[in-house]
Amino acid sequence: MSDSTIRPFQAPVVYQIYPRSFQDSNGDGIGDLPGITSRLDYLHKLGVEVIWLSPIYESPNDDNGYDISNYRKIMPEFGTMEDFDELLEQAKKRGIRIVMDLVVNHTSDEHEWFIEAKSSRDSQYRDYYVWKDPAGFKDDGTPIPPNNWISAFSPSAWEWEPATEQFYLHLFSTKQPDLNWENPTVREEVYDLMRFWLDKGVAGFRMDVINLISKDQTFPDDPAVAAGSKENSLVMAANGPRVHEFLAEMNQKVLSHYEVLTVGETPCVTAEDGLLYAGFDRGELQMIFQFEHMDVDASPDGFGKWSDTRFDLKDLKRVLAKWQNDLGGRAWNSLYWNNHDQPRAVSRFGNDSPQWRVLSAKMLATTLHFMQGTPYVYQGEELGMTNVYFDSVDRYQDLEIHDTWAKYVESGIIEPEQMLSFISASGRDNARTPMQWSAEENAGFTTGSPWLELNPRYAEINAEEALADKNSVFYFYQRLLQLRRQEPVMITGTFELLDDVAAPSDSEVFAYLRHGVGEQEGQTLLVMANFTDQPLQRSFETYGSERSLLISNYSDDTEETLRPYEAKVYKFRK
Repeated sequence: MSDSTIRPFQAPVVYQIYPRSFQDSNGDGIGDLPGITSRLDYLHKLGVEVIWLSPIYESPNDDNGYDISNYRKIMPEFGTMEDFDELLEQAKKRGIRIVMDLVVNHTSDEHEWFIEAKSSRDSQYRDYYVWKDPAGFKDDGTPIPPNNWISAFSPSAWEWEPATEQFYLHLFSTKQPDLNWENPTVREEVYDLMRFWLDKGVAGFRMDVINLISKDQTFPDDPAVAAGSKENSLVMAANGPRVHEFLAEMNQKVLSHYEVLTVGETPCVTAEDGLLYAGFDRGELQMIFQFEHMDVDASPDGFGKWSDTRFDLKDLKRVLAKWQNDLGGRAWNSLYWNNHDQPRAVSRFGNDSPQWRVLSAKMLATTLHFMQGTPYVYQGEELGMTNVYFDSVDRYQDLEIHDTWAKYVESGIIEPEQMLSFISASGRDNARTPMQWSAEENAGFTTGSPWLELNPRYAEINAEEALADKNSVFYFYQRLLQLRRQEPVMITGTFELLDDVAAPSDSEVFAYLRHGVGEQEGQTLLVMANFTDQPLQRSFETYGSERSLLISNYSDDTEETLRPYEAKVYKFRK
């Protein structure tokens, strides 16, 4: 099943910027809005049409901006509203639109709503958040939380507020209290702040953990925690009973009145859930970020994401093919290897050694960009930036890393050296080390002291070097973005995995077809990618009388021999 219509949100590639780590303009060591503006020509050269900005709102930065204290003000470290308006204007001149990060499952505990809410049970803002009486009291008088949920960043998802003698819910940090979406006034507040930014001219929203906004109002215990799990209880809040009602209302009241791009971050979803959130006929979101392919290298020992286990390509193919097939023609995929919460793809799914880094980065890009969906490029991905290893947890800044260290190392469950290996493989700071612009001091990111240590490989991996090398990862990404505008089959074509979809057998090569539909019927793209450092022999059928090599990460073609990390795409015409 397929749909040959190209909708406006489906064509562009989205480039994600983590503002704190992109470009500092004033020497304070923190990236900012003028810094982003100064790099728009670089992004225009790459071919970017949409930028997604991670949060730039006023925040005390407990979770690097995902704890918002004022949705209508700019974080002072990032600049002013005038700086944002200038960024918006200069981006528009280059044909680039700006998508904002909408974080409305929770606020900061320093938001005026929460400050008022915790002041009194009678506050008009009390019902803006989720408050519950204790389940009882221990012998020493310590209040017992309403249920056993574990938050993402602390032992319990409930925090006791002694002044009013109730717990409030926080699925993340204690400084990120969850909003109560059951309250229609809260929903109207959210819709109003969305209109504020859309009326300014932003082009849409990436919605942070948006499928957590509706909770089962009985707040049942998490059976996994009861069985001894130390992992968070987000699954208990995901895909709640009214989430589709809330998103349909958001669309009807706000989004449908603007030309927007919307993508929801949705942990704990299946492809069937994806059809509900992003189905073409659903009137909710245009696409979602799912995490199933991000779990293929999860810990075999029950530590969740914390692992240095190498993924199995068969698992990766099975997951990605399932999402391609199940959503194909009925909903829209988002395609990503990297973001601000994930380790660097070339270290995780490729090979970041000096010999293979460039080839494997190009291979991964080819594999992803030719699937059906909207590709997302995370800052530095177009340079082949890599993971970093720090020899002490004190050199990391991420809240999640330090919470995990306390949970597993300080309790004696995991040895420190082993945990440092896990952090290097899986930690979020891998994505947050500053952008590597040049081989100069601090990689051209800042003239001051960077807020997070740089990856020491910036001397060899940086934008200045990439722009001077016609065979760099940068120019390969540039070519991929150009091809997307030239080859509609990349957008609308159906997907066919050249392996057993349910149980792939080839653990070395990822190969698939894109079949043209509508005006492109009779065209077929054959995508082949060698995920190993060994030469392999693979033969594939001919899918038309005319064949051309559309793109390759090698300068020549050895036909049925796939060299180490080789990726190539043939275009067939009948």
